[in-house]
Amino acid sequence: MSDVSTALGVRLYPDLVEPGGLAPALVQTAARHQLDIGRVTAPEQGRSRFTCAEATSDRGIVCVSLGAQARYFMIDLRVDGEVQARGDATDLLQVAQVAGAWRAGCTLAELTARYPFMEEMKRHPVAHAS
Repeated sequence: MSDVSTALGVRLYPDLVEPGGLAPALVQTAARHQLDIGRVTAPEQGRSRFTCAEATSDRGIVCVSLGAQARYFMIDLRVDGEVQARGDATDLLQVAQVAGAWRAGCTLAELTARYPFMEEMKRHPVAHAS
Protein backbone atom coordinates (compact mmCIF):
# COMPACT_ATOMS: atom_id res chain seq x y z
CA MET A 1 0.00 0.00 0.00
CA SER A 2 1.31 3.45 -0.85
CA ASP A 3 1.82 6.20 1.74
CA VAL A 4 -1.18 8.07 0.39
CA SER A 5 -3.40 4.96 0.51
CA THR A 6 -2.37 4.26 4.10
CA ALA A 7 -2.87 7.87 5.22
CA LEU A 8 -6.27 8.29 3.61
CA GLY A 9 -7.82 4.97 4.39
CA VAL A 10 -8.75 3.61 0.98
CA ARG A 11 -12.12 2.39 2.24
CA LEU A 12 -13.32 5.93 3.08
CA TYR A 13 -11.52 8.05 0.48
CA PRO A 14 -10.70 5.94 -2.59
CA ASP A 15 -11.26 8.96 -4.86
CA LEU A 16 -8.47 10.93 -3.13
CA VAL A 17 -5.74 8.30 -3.61
CA GLU A 18 -5.05 8.74 -7.33
CA PRO A 19 -4.69 12.55 -7.22
CA GLY A 20 -2.31 12.16 -4.27
CA GLY A 21 -4.41 13.36 -1.35
CA LEU A 22 -6.96 15.94 -0.29
CA ALA A 23 -5.28 19.11 -1.61
CA PRO A 24 -4.76 17.94 -5.21
CA ALA A 25 -8.23 16.34 -5.26
CA LEU A 26 -9.76 19.63 -4.07
CA VAL A 27 -7.92 21.53 -6.83
CA GLN A 28 -9.14 19.04 -9.44
CA THR A 29 -12.73 19.22 -8.19
CA ALA A 30 -12.73 23.03 -8.24
CA ALA A 31 -11.24 23.09 -11.76
CA ARG A 32 -13.75 20.53 -13.04
CA HIS A 33 -16.62 22.72 -11.78
CA GLN A 34 -14.96 26.03 -12.77
CA LEU A 35 -14.73 27.29 -9.18
CA ASP A 36 -12.03 29.77 -8.16
CA ILE A 37 -10.86 28.62 -4.74
CA GLY A 38 -7.51 30.41 -4.69
CA ARG A 39 -4.15 28.88 -3.85
CA VAL A 40 -4.43 25.45 -2.24
CA THR A 41 -1.62 24.11 -0.07
CA ALA A 42 -1.01 21.13 2.20
CA PRO A 43 1.55 20.44 4.93
CA GLU A 44 4.84 19.27 3.48
CA GLN A 45 5.45 16.25 5.71
CA GLY A 46 3.67 13.56 7.64
CA ARG A 47 0.28 12.00 7.18
CA SER A 48 -1.41 15.42 7.11
CA ARG A 49 0.14 16.18 3.69
CA PHE A 50 -2.50 13.79 2.32
CA THR A 51 -5.36 14.53 4.74
CA CYS A 52 -5.33 18.35 5.10
CA ALA A 53 -5.69 21.27 2.69
CA GLU A 54 -5.90 25.04 2.93
CA ALA A 55 -7.46 27.31 0.30
CA THR A 56 -6.03 30.78 0.84
CA SER A 57 -7.56 34.08 -0.25
CA ASP A 58 -7.40 37.72 0.79
CA ARG A 59 -10.46 37.11 2.98
CA GLY A 60 -8.97 34.27 5.00
CA ILE A 61 -8.24 30.57 4.87
CA VAL A 62 -10.58 27.65 4.31
CA CYS A 63 -8.99 24.76 6.23
CA VAL A 64 -10.14 21.25 5.36
CA SER A 65 -9.35 17.92 6.98
CA LEU A 66 -10.77 14.42 6.74
CA GLY A 67 -12.97 12.51 9.13
CA ALA A 68 -11.22 9.40 10.43
CA GLN A 69 -14.09 7.02 11.29
CA ALA A 70 -16.58 8.06 8.60
CA ARG A 71 -16.35 9.86 5.26
CA TYR A 72 -16.74 13.59 5.74
CA PHE A 73 -14.76 16.78 5.22
CA MET A 74 -14.29 19.09 8.21
CA ILE A 75 -14.22 22.75 7.15
CA ASP A 76 -12.96 25.69 9.23
CA LEU A 77 -13.19 29.19 7.80
CA ARG A 78 -10.46 31.24 9.49
CA VAL A 79 -9.88 34.98 9.42
CA ASP A 80 -6.79 36.30 11.20
CA GLY A 81 -6.36 32.91 12.87
CA GLU A 82 -9.89 32.85 14.35
CA VAL A 83 -12.51 30.34 13.23
CA GLN A 84 -15.46 32.32 11.83
CA ALA A 85 -17.51 29.37 10.55
CA ARG A 86 -17.26 25.62 10.77
CA GLY A 87 -18.99 22.65 9.23
CA ASP A 88 -18.82 19.10 7.94
CA ALA A 89 -19.52 18.31 4.29
CA THR A 90 -20.02 14.87 2.82
CA ASP A 91 -18.90 15.74 -0.71
CA LEU A 92 -15.67 17.35 -1.90
CA LEU A 93 -17.66 19.49 -4.35
CA GLN A 94 -19.42 21.09 -1.35
CA VAL A 95 -16.00 21.99 0.08
CA ALA A 96 -14.95 23.59 -3.21
CA GLN A 97 -18.25 25.49 -3.39
CA VAL A 98 -17.78 26.90 0.13
CA ALA A 99 -14.20 27.96 -0.65
CA GLY A 100 -15.27 29.51 -3.95
CA ALA A 101 -18.20 31.38 -2.41
CA TRP A 102 -16.03 32.76 0.39
CA ARG A 103 -13.33 33.85 -2.06
CA ALA A 104 -15.99 35.52 -4.24
CA GLY A 105 -17.13 37.74 -1.35
CA CYS A 106 -20.01 35.82 0.20
CA THR A 107 -20.70 37.05 3.75
CA LEU A 108 -20.81 34.64 6.69
CA ALA A 109 -24.61 35.01 6.84
CA GLU A 110 -24.95 34.27 3.11
CA LEU A 111 -22.53 31.36 3.37
CA THR A 112 -24.37 29.68 6.24
CA ALA A 113 -27.74 30.27 4.53
CA ARG A 114 -26.50 28.80 1.23
CA TYR A 115 -24.66 25.88 2.86
CA PRO A 116 -26.71 24.67 5.84
CA PHE A 117 -23.92 22.33 6.96
CA MET A 118 -21.83 25.43 7.79
CA GLU A 119 -22.36 27.22 11.10
CA GLU A 120 -21.19 30.70 12.01
CA MET A 121 -19.20 30.70 15.24
CA LYS A 122 -20.82 33.13 17.65
CA ARG A 123 -18.53 35.44 19.55
CA HIS A 124 -19.41 35.99 23.18
CA PRO A 125 -17.93 39.05 24.88
CA VAL A 126 -15.86 38.27 27.92
CA ALA A 127 -17.49 39.53 31.10
CA HIS A 128 -15.18 41.72 33.13
CA ALA A 129 -15.45 41.78 36.91
CA SER A 130 -16.17 45.25 38.27
